[in-house]
Amino acid sequence: MTVHTDVVVIGMGPGGEHVAERLADAGLDVIGVERELVGGECPYWACVPSKMMIRAANLLAEAHRIPGMAGRATVVPDFAPVADRIRNEATDDFNDQVAVDRFTGKGGRLVRGRGTLTGPRQVSVAGHEFTARRGVVLATGTRPAIPPVPGLAAAPYWTNRDAIAIKEPPASLIVLGGGAVGVEVAQALARFGTRVTVIEALDRLVPAEEPEAGELLAHVLRAQDIQIHTGVAATRIHHDPATGFTAQLADGTRLTGERLLVATGRRVDLTGLGVEHVGLDPQARAVAVDGQMRAGEGLWAVGDITGKGAFTHVAMYQAEIAVRDILGSPGPDADYRALPKVTFTDPEIGSVGLTAAEAREQGLNVRTGLTQLPSSTRGWIHKAGNEGLIKLVEDADRGVLVGATSIGPTGGEVLYGLAVAVQAEVPVTRLRHMIYAYPTFHRAVEDALAALR
Repeated sequence: MTVHTDVVVIGMGPGGEHVAERLADAGLDVIGVERELVGGECPYWACVPSKMMIRAANLLAEAHRIPGMAGRATVVPDFAPVADRIRNEATDDFNDQVAVDRFTGKGGRLVRGRGTLTGPRQVSVAGHEFTARRGVVLATGTRPAIPPVPGLAAAPYWTNRDAIAIKEPPASLIVLGGGAVGVEVAQALARFGTRVTVIEALDRLVPAEEPEAGELLAHVLRAQDIQIHTGVAATRIHHDPATGFTAQLADGTRLTGERLLVATGRRVDLTGLGVEHVGLDPQARAVAVDGQMRAGEGLWAVGDITGKGAFTHVAMYQAEIAVRDILGSPGPDADYRALPKVTFTDPEIGSVGLTAAEAREQGLNVRTGLTQLPSSTRGWIHKAGNEGLIKLVEDADRGVLVGATSIGPTGGEVLYGLAVAVQAEVPVTRLRHMIYAYPTFHRAVEDALAALR
């Protein structure tokens, strides 16, 4: 028997859940489809619990910095209370049943299982057939991208989920991948006593960021006794149950560790979703959408699956646009010019818009301005743990910022004002005539503006 409804949402992660709840709240008959937990990766394995772990590790680091500031402190890392807090509080605040009850309380219906498109506006879930009068929303996210390194597939490696679920830190850890997830977990576990080695095949850590960001982070992590290998790929992984992992690198280096974390990015997997039944390519790297999140007639897509940025804030942003379009309310197209992202290391790395290299690739006449955070008044006051910088990227022909990077103890928070400047295309001349509060970290933006050349 076929069930008729207004909208079917396949995937109830942050974006899909938001779409489903908002449409149900608007009075539509909505069916949400989810095979794991409602809420998706972010609240249970990624954004929330990882930042709880990082927060605890950062507190340890701050305590160890006290001898360099105003006295002495001896802190013995104890991961057990942290692990318990992460499990207990994350479960309390992000409970699947609570999320389900909230959705169904608005009139929505949840179906457990893998949703498959069988035709335009048609979805099959665990033998049940649904037809959507208005359409279907795809929000199935991404999965870890596992590189084809010989020996890796047969080894019991960790993904981010495994790293967050641990009850005690391993004695040693090899991290394959120096992007955001890799360096965040590496630093957090190192602060709880794990001997950590990070391998990044590209020439620097956090390679999607400005070169200065990767260079600074590598300097900081090495000072914290984390081994960093950049510009060299792993060529073979071997696992022995008795001794752990061995990673062979292209330059002949052999690294050993009790555990191996694979953090080499995430990928969209459209196979098995049935997108070929609605005219899409199941081998595509993402679902192409227009500015209103439309992927076809009666079909929308939001979140990681669109390839516009694997971030919760992008999924939520797109979700609101899709909701508006489904309800027939006019509004502007999606605008990614000022897409922000933050890597929650210590120091935090916040960035928005284009890097200098990306801006030049687009043919812009680029000027950059850079200032080191320790040279600012607040940086000088902060002392221990004050590593950071501000880098601005200007389209010199238009006199506006098209990108910015904020690194420091509150790099992600300082980013807000820079994101506004990029999004609103505030003239650099006007930014120079702003009053910057003294002594704050964001006052360093004034120095970076003065350095534009």
